[in-house]
Amino acid sequence: MKIPFSYSFRNLWTRRLTTILTASGMALVVFVFASILMLAEGLQKTLVQSGSYDNVVIIRKASSTEVQSIVERLQASIVETRPEVAIGADGRPMIAKELVVLINLAKRGTSKPAQVVIRGIGGKSLLLRPQVRIVQGRMPRPGSSEIMAGQSIAKRFQGGGLGETLRFATRDWKVVGVFDAGNTSFASEIWGDVEQMMPAFRRPVYSSVIFKLRDSSEFDMFKSQIENDPRFTLEARRETKYYADQSEIIAKFLRILGMSLTVIFSLGAIIGAMITMYAAVANRTGEIGTLRSLGFMRSNILAAFLMESLLLGFVGGCVGLFFASFLQFFTISTINFQTFSELAFSFTLTFEIIYKSLIFSQVMGFIGGVLPAVRAARMNIVDSLRTV
Repeated sequence: MKIPFSYSFRNLWTRRLTTILTASGMALVVFVFASILMLAEGLQKTLVQSGSYDNVVIIRKASSTEVQSIVERLQASIVETRPEVAIGADGRPMIAKELVVLINLAKRGTSKPAQVVIRGIGGKSLLLRPQVRIVQGRMPRPGSSEIMAGQSIAKRFQGGGLGETLRFATRDWKVVGVFDAGNTSFASEIWGDVEQMMPAFRRPVYSSVIFKLRDSSEFDMFKSQIENDPRFTLEARRETKYYADQSEIIAKFLRILGMSLTVIFSLGAIIGAMITMYAAVANRTGEIGTLRSLGFMRSNILAAFLMESLLLGFVGGCVGLFFASFLQFFTISTINFQTFSELAFSFTLTFEIIYKSLIFSQVMGFIGGVLPAVRAARMNIVDSLRTV
């Protein structure tokens, strides 16, 4: 004979005020837990989606980012002639030699500056990144001091909007286009002609070479040959791997920080649940004695009280996830620890985060309820009935 599930639910409903207060504390902890995971997931998604599996990024050996990399013109020209490089519809190699530098720009409505990525692009740069599309204006003309800005730049930085002018590298650059890069890091960049950017920044070398593979299976062979070629000091990575590596450090930092805060907050929620359940046991001593006298075993009493605590955790978890889901409508910015440039991204809620949050809420409920449940189960029948 088992105590029905409805018994535990009715007892929680009877003590609505304490149930709401305890569940609210758990909901707050789950909200923090889920928001940190969503933050890290959003960051990784933004960076990883910037890459394409069939694209290869060539940078200098030991360089973690394009900003730190140097690729000489001769080296870039040799890579361009490799047979692994795909050929476009125009009969030309699908390759782009690019320059990446950082500049300081002031945010709109404030004089506070932030570092922004400037990318010098080639004729194939847009074709190699199909997730990027122009939504306002046009492409910069080759050989001109024209640029186009990602939507995040256009919205948040002074001079970044269509028709506005930015001054950097001793020149005035006119914004002739705004592009949508989806949920990728390119939305936080400014693009212009690489052959104009290089003399303007006094950089006679490229930062990277990006190309599309003719056959994706040829990557390992190409990587081995290019990295072992004595003429080069270069390394090759799939573009997806390159951006995933950039997200690793900051995502790990966010998770460690989030877990530390969550553990601290969860201690308060667990203590609150424990107090609530101990109070429930104290107020229902006679009821426990009655259940035992009717033939219910200690294990049945233990399970019933533990179920109440788990229900508290589940309710708190659902409420916390409900409010955390609204964070997906917000876009925030942070510093990319690899490039030290500003990166805009959104919170991202996934199924994995949902089940992890619910499991975490159940763990809080279990820890908070196990000791009171054990106390209830160990009560002596005669002593319990004396309080009736």
